[in-house]
Amino acid sequence: MKAVNPATEELIRDYPELSPAEVDDRVAAAKRAFGGWRWTELPERCERLRRLALLLRRERTDLARGITQEMGKPITASEAEIEKCALVCDFYAERAAGFLAPSPVASDAARSYVRYDPLGPILAVMPWNFPFWQVFRFAAPAVVAGNVGLLKHASNVPGTALAIEDAFRRAGFPQGVMTALLISGQQAEDLIARPEIRAVTLTGSERTGAIIAARAGRHLKKTVLELGGSDPFLVLSDADPARAARLAVESRTVNSGQSCIAAKRFIVEPALAEDFVAAMIQRMEQVQVGDPMDVRTVVGPLAREDLLEDLHDQVRRSVQAGAELRTGGRRLPGRGYFYTPTVLDRVEPGMAAFDEETFGPVAAICRARDREHAIALANRTPFGLGAAIVTGDAAAAEPLAARIEAGSVFINGIVTSDPRLPFGGVKRSGYGRELSEFGIREFVNVKSVWINYPQ
Repeated sequence: MKAVNPATEELIRDYPELSPAEVDDRVAAAKRAFGGWRWTELPERCERLRRLALLLRRERTDLARGITQEMGKPITASEAEIEKCALVCDFYAERAAGFLAPSPVASDAARSYVRYDPLGPILAVMPWNFPFWQVFRFAAPAVVAGNVGLLKHASNVPGTALAIEDAFRRAGFPQGVMTALLISGQQAEDLIARPEIRAVTLTGSERTGAIIAARAGRHLKKTVLELGGSDPFLVLSDADPARAARLAVESRTVNSGQSCIAAKRFIVEPALAEDFVAAMIQRMEQVQVGDPMDVRTVVGPLAREDLLEDLHDQVRRSVQAGAELRTGGRRLPGRGYFYTPTVLDRVEPGMAAFDEETFGPVAAICRARDREHAIALANRTPFGLGAAIVTGDAAAAEPLAARIEAGSVFINGIVTSDPRLPFGGVKRSGYGRELSEFGIREFVNVKSVWINYPQ
């Protein structure tokens, strides 16, 4: 596995894949670790999470540099990602006891209740775009519930995978509670069949999700899938166009546009269209693109050259189909996988920028005929991860949240994942939930206990 700096195209390091024997040893170690970890008292498991949060904060600068070097995220965003991982550790350390407490249920028994028992080793197949956060939002609740994790990370961030394993070890977790597996995607698929693996979680593309779900289904393994998104961002006619454009650009350029929950289709009502489009173009042209180690940089390189080529092809095909290129639309000269922040106007269904997920700093503006048309356009997608609405009257817009087919709807804010709220999608954006009490209960045995006492 090659870690390549996407800003310079230089090789950072080669990492050898594990041999089959090494994989066997690590899976066996995880199974043994589960045998002890599941019976570790919950207060002790929570204390380990607190130690992990402290370690992450103490080493934030070094860990963030590793993220930026491997996948190109601007350094300030990498530091924020590490802090968010510490936050989710603290969140579950403080609340796991309440989330996992047995729930009494009235029945015809003398006493009955529901308890939440861990499942065992969980295989986590994780992506490169938030290489710490997307692991931690699975790992913090799963591990504190008594499970152990086997991490198959994206092949372009092997150093990050090993750094995560090492952080768990140094925070005092027993060997085998979090194990990085430097293996191929095919090897990960093969692992699903093994009886030691009790469940699988994936964050990735819908194509990979379908493969993992099919494999897990054949072996009757629980899965949670967080897949792609083509999030709508509705700008209603009573919104302030300048404020809407500011939120829109912030949402479209987070992580250099490489986020499943970034706004991608900007659907604007006709009365505001011209003002919003003008403000959007102006703001996108002001976005600073450059060295991701520079704290002033907002958009860094895309993570790989093939991703840049795919994005440019989507822009090209959209323009050929009738979209108007208002700014950007080209690769920056020189080394690195940099793409100019781009605005496509008058994007319609049938164009690549509408029908497909764009993973980079490309905004597709769709002009709705009216509010009903705007809702129809928002839902005219196979994805259903997140959605945003910008309005001057939040109370009046709130009923629209019920009509949008998405796992999250944010009104007057950009879609984000928050440990306090459940996160996940519908349709081809996947199923299951991460975070909050819903996330910690995805990988437990929800067990009914029914008791009658002898007379």
